Amino acid sequence: MCLAIPTKIVKIENNQIAEVDLSGVRMKISLVLLPEAKIGDYVLVHAGFAINVLSDEEAKETLKVLSALDKQ
Repeated sequence: MCLAIPTKIVKIENNQIAEVDLSGVRMKISLVLLPEAKIGDYVLVHAGFAINVLSDEEAKETLKVLSALDKQ
């Protein structure tokens, strides 16, 4: 089983590489599968690729649930 994590796009380079932020941790991911993603979008990331754009509400709720699981 794999888990895709919502992250927020903070920077885009060459329309294919995005810098994303997850709780202060930044990393670069590929946008090759999701070229319509833009700065400020929350995206699901799996294996270094953005695979889906999420609404702010959906992303924040998912992150809240994951945070609650981390505290158990």
